[in-house]
Amino acid sequence: PIYPKAADSSTFSDIDSMGIEKIVLTASGGPFRTLTKKQLSVVTRQQALKHPNWSMGPKISVDSATLMNKGLEVIEACYLFAVEPHLIEVMVHPESVVHSMVRYADGSVIAQLGRPDMRTSITHCLSWPERLPSGVEPLDLVKTGSLTFEKPDLDRFPCLRLAYEALATGGTATTVLSAANETAVAAFLDDRVSFIQLPDIVERTLAQTKIQTADDLDTILKADNTARQIAHTIVQTL
Repeated sequence: PIYPKAADSSTFSDIDSMGIEKIVLTASGGPFRTLTKKQLSVVTRQQALKHPNWSMGPKISVDSATLMNKGLEVIEACYLFAVEPHLIEVMVHPESVVHSMVRYADGSVIAQLGRPDMRTSITHCLSWPERLPSGVEPLDLVKTGSLTFEKPDLDRFPCLRLAYEALATGGTATTVLSAANETAVAAFLDDRVSFIQLPDIVERTLAQTKIQTADDLDTILKADNTARQIAHTIVQTL
């Protein structure tokens, strides 16, 4: 399933009592949103770094192109809000104006909108619980025009699926996912692997790594190190 339940739900809260049905995260879809799998097989590092909406560093720009960044955000949201993975939905929203939504049992949806500028988020974090000027121009919905939403294509962009599966597995699986992805992206930025090989490296690393219960920091750090070694070996074979 796209949005599986976690293997161990004992740590999650009951958001039904708050009237919440879904937390919705939006993804721009990155620079390759409309490309076919054949076209994705020949994209370059330079193309992956040209995000259509956001100005970000190389690693996050590649993660946005693979949709892994949204998978990592789903993992973050599960722990920040103590909710099960299947209650967090991802929508592709090319305009990057709606940044998140909460769907309630009464049928209403509350959304957070703004220009695609990281200064808004950074200022919000630094000034919370107050609101301070960020230097970002106000959002003009008339100039923005129409807003579009699409379901993520997990066949062309399987990294999002892998993130949900790691959450469902639990334990150190999400640590392995993150470590393998960082290793794979670093190899891609060095032109040692292709774009379309990134999810394969992550998936193979997850398959070859023993997943343990993440009870302490030492276990997590060891899992991270082991996953990087396995992913590095996989990269060398490609």
